[in-house]
Amino acid sequence: MSALSAWFWNERFWLPHNVTWADLADPAPGVEYPKAGHLFIALPLALVIFAVRIVYERFIASTCAQSLHIQTGVGRRAQPNAVLEKVFTSITKNPDSRHLDGLSKQLDWEVRKVQRWFRHRRNQDKPSTHTKFCESMWRFTFYLCIFIYGFQFLWQTPWMWDTRHCWYGYPYQVMTPGLYCYYVTELAFYWSLMFSQFTDIKRKDFLIMFIHHLATVSLISFSYVNNMARVGSLVMCVHDTSDFLLEAAKLANYAKYQRLCDFLFIVFGVVFFITRLVIYPVWVLNSSMFESWAIVGPFPSWWLFNILLLVLQVLHIIWSYLIARIAVKAMLRGKVCNDVRSDIESSSEEEPDMPTEGLKTSHSPKGENGTNGHCAAAKARAQNHSSW
Repeated sequence: MSALSAWFWNERFWLPHNVTWADLADPAPGVEYPKAGHLFIALPLALVIFAVRIVYERFIASTCAQSLHIQTGVGRRAQPNAVLEKVFTSITKNPDSRHLDGLSKQLDWEVRKVQRWFRHRRNQDKPSTHTKFCESMWRFTFYLCIFIYGFQFLWQTPWMWDTRHCWYGYPYQVMTPGLYCYYVTELAFYWSLMFSQFTDIKRKDFLIMFIHHLATVSLISFSYVNNMARVGSLVMCVHDTSDFLLEAAKLANYAKYQRLCDFLFIVFGVVFFITRLVIYPVWVLNSSMFESWAIVGPFPSWWLFNILLLVLQVLHIIWSYLIARIAVKAMLRGKVCNDVRSDIESSSEEEPDMPTEGLKTSHSPKGENGTNGHCAAAKARAQNHSSW
């Protein structure tokens, strides 16, 4: 184990040339440099955040949902039928025309009636709008609070106004209590998201989002350990800027405030494009890649960190394209047939009757859930979501 530890914490990978771990081990009195052990507090804090979330959703968010008359049920339930239930649970939840014809003959039902049964049965397993509202309200509250805290903290730092201060004196940069609190809280929140994925609304992109949260945790931890926390705090703040707007748009969608949903989604899209395609590359990447090169010089962990930030920028471009595609479809057609990324949130509303062929149609300028196209788009996670 000692050999493995020595290999993993190789100074020539983590630190600039002519700097050793010993140089950072004994700072002056009252000075603290980042250490990997500082991050262990994030795990119990994640459990605390998870517990706070449960209480918040059960009492505060649920009360708000009830005051807005948001439904708690899932609508019409499928009538009990042992044959169809067996097919649903063990064979398929979306039978094709061959299965529909066979079941129709076996039960002496019309094909349309069999199709309707499966539609109602699928809706039984979908979360109610009330449940989705409470989850989004928790995320909105956290994202808004952490953005306000992060922005207020960074406003008082020199590297907010001159990013070269991210690298002056590196790696001998003091870890202040405010920066430590910002980092550990963000890290704990994403640990809590990993825990709560197993109890949250089940989405089709479960594995993708789990990998995303794991990558976020890894990148936050990596930037802390090699003391790139100053530029890391800028990355977190840039990403936090748009997250709460997306959740706000989803809340408006669930509450059926369509005009507010449209407005919030447009604001979210504008902020997302500005922060991810302008501020992030011009402000953060420029400092991390070019200013740091001139002031500190490259070293192995510097290369890895910047490669990860570049990958993040590629994801920003992809997400921006998909958000723009949703917005254009909404404006040109007045609806959005599907989230072009993934149908990650199942509606708790009943699906409209459709032809036997299973083609999705719309007879109004609204989305599948009876909401405006922008609102349907707001239900998607730009994720971004993500923060990192």
